[in-house]
Amino acid sequence: MCGRYVMARAVGDLVSMFDVEQTAETLPRSAWNIKPTSRVPVVLESAKGEDEAVRRLEPARWSLTPSYSKELKTKFATFNARSETAAEKATFRGSVKSKRAILPADYYYEWHTEGKTKTPYAIHSPNNELLAFAGLYTWWPDKSLPEDDPTYWTLTTTILTRAAVGDVSQLHDRTPVTLPPSFWDKWLDAGQEGDQSLVDAAVAAATPVTEALKFYQVAPLTGDGPELVEPVSS
Repeated sequence: MCGRYVMARAVGDLVSMFDVEQTAETLPRSAWNIKPTSRVPVVLESAKGEDEAVRRLEPARWSLTPSYSKELKTKFATFNARSETAAEKATFRGSVKSKRAILPADYYYEWHTEGKTKTPYAIHSPNNELLAFAGLYTWWPDKSLPEDDPTYWTLTTTILTRAAVGDVSQLHDRTPVTLPPSFWDKWLDAGQEGDQSLVDAAVAAATPVTEALKFYQVAPLTGDGPELVEPVSS
């Protein structure tokens, strides 16, 4: 699973890496202890005419709320979506079809449990390259507000997870679907209708990235700052 992560890259770096064409006026600041329901930056594509799409960088609430939900807060956790079942679950299948996103990250955290002891670890790419989590999104309408209210729509998002492979499987049996750059365009393509086969292709493309991930122990996560990713002294 993925319940905490780090996003500390500059907006300009994300714009360049993902070929973003439109950027929201306000984006979340750098954060080293991102939790579910936090606002996070997401990359997505939306239609721009019949045969065109525009790639955007937007702030989203990390916990997906289906557009049909009466309340923003869901009755069950939706910050992760299992890749094996996302295309068939009512909460996620519409987003698999047409609302796919990438959540950029520098690290994510996982806890290894032994008995009653939980030890946090920071997980990263071998060269500290950006991690690109495959995600889904929705626009949730707050129907208690008039439709012309600027806060009527809330962008919400989730991270797809898969069975862990490689060294990170020592920590937990689930891990984010972390896409290689070669699959970014295919995942975001607003003109491609998504289904389980696309999700499966994303998982397959992510396997070498996941197998290469490294990790090290960190101190208990309290507060928010770059010190959270400093290794624990041996």
